[in-house]
Amino acid sequence: MPATKPDTKAARAAGAEGRPQHHQALTPEALAMVDTIARTGSFAAAARELGKVPSALTYSVRQLEESLDALLFDRSSRQAQLTDAGRELLNEGRRLLHEMQAVASRVRRVASGWETELAISVEDILSPSTVFELVEAFCQDHGDAGTRLRIRHDVLAGTWEALTTGQVELAIGVSGEHRNPGGIELRELGEMPFIYCVAPHHALAGVAAPLDDAELVHHRAVAVADTAQRLAPLTVNLLPGQDVLTVPTMRAKLEALVRGLGCGYLPEPMARPLVEAGRLVHKATARANPVARMHYAWRAERSALGLGRALQWWLKQLESPATRRSLIERHVWRL
Repeated sequence: MPATKPDTKAARAAGAEGRPQHHQALTPEALAMVDTIARTGSFAAAARELGKVPSALTYSVRQLEESLDALLFDRSSRQAQLTDAGRELLNEGRRLLHEMQAVASRVRRVASGWETELAISVEDILSPSTVFELVEAFCQDHGDAGTRLRIRHDVLAGTWEALTTGQVELAIGVSGEHRNPGGIELRELGEMPFIYCVAPHHALAGVAAPLDDAELVHHRAVAVADTAQRLAPLTVNLLPGQDVLTVPTMRAKLEALVRGLGCGYLPEPMARPLVEAGRLVHKATARANPVARMHYAWRAERSALGLGRALQWWLKQLESPATRRSLIERHVWRL
């Protein structure tokens, strides 16, 4: 009797038993092999570089092609020419190899104490120039550590909220009046004095000082919105019934005051250059000028190894009185 023709599906399944599956075939070694062949231009040259005999390299490529069910190299010429499928594998393979190397590097950094990322919240009234000088110094000192910095600006309770909810590891410029939920270390940053300012053409500019609340309530105030989402937002230095223009940043408040759109308190170091230039007028008020007592805080003992080395670097900088003073006093505005 003639031999029965085997079932095609069964034959394919039987032949596939010894063939590597797709996810098993795409190893870092296989991707590096394809990269080497494409770069050197021939199987023989690639075999020499990889320390293999050409027949073994050819066999490995055929196994990879069979597992992917795709021809990777055009063998019709003497050069090892990639097919379209081969070029796609090479492009994606190089990306995957780079990502695997990056992951391995991050794992080594974490094991050595360097954080993968350090998130920092900075109160909006502090000096942005000083913050970026610190960022620049960190990158120069430890740029090869691989810690990614993420800087955000928050206002009032938003800075504390960002820390206590785990959105950041370090908060610079928080009030010391918030309830500590535990695990938060707090250190003094300094005092930020505020003064009341209006534009030279504002109606209050010509009113005799000191200005009392009965006078101020009739004029629009400019306020910066608290960025807190979960904690109760703070409202400071506003009078009941007073019209309010709310803006997102202190920079926006400063510009609104210069334009005469309202009046309000500004950090004295921030307002000083514009008062000296005649673009704002400092008005004395019946109530005492507010002073914000500011701190920096961090989430302590994030792991059994203690604080990460990037956070330790930032805390070391904040120990310097000159750095703390610069964060409060050094403001340069160009309006």
